[in-house]
Amino acid sequence: MNITLITVGKIKEKYLKDAIDEYSKRLKRYCKLDIIELADEKTPDNASEKEELQIKEKEGQLILKSIKENMYVIALDLKGNMISSEDFSNLIGDLGVKGESQLCFVIGGSLGLSKDVIQRANYKLCFSKMTFPHQLFRVMLLEQIYRAYRIMKGEPYHK
Repeated sequence: MNITLITVGKIKEKYLKDAIDEYSKRLKRYCKLDIIELADEKTPDNASEKEELQIKEKEGQLILKSIKENMYVIALDLKGNMISSEDFSNLIGDLGVKGESQLCFVIGGSLGLSKDVIQRANYKLCFSKMTFPHQLFRVMLLEQIYRAYRIMKGEPYHK
């Protein structure tokens, strides 16, 4: 299976880069992983609702340009489905069985995802109602993808 992460924003912190590298290395046993980092738009401190919408739309257009037509898109969205690690593993496994070999996970910038990206998504996933920094969330998503494969294979890790 090919998994692509499309993310808005660069990782600056070394400890996060190290964690991303570690999970990327672990995932090589299970899938081909590609991470696409897109530049985030700078949001002024006192941005109006209209300015925030324009920023999300601009980032959204960059995201949509990075999504290939044959990709099954899973958008990380606060209004998405909250599922367990086991259900996440089943979701990935079932998609593979159905011939969906191009999975694409989308993590938006600090303002979230545009409505166009949400509409393009085949599935909307929510890890928590809490808000996380998108840089940290990349590590969390990679860990859950790794955990999903370990569960699928019946390998020790998941407790």
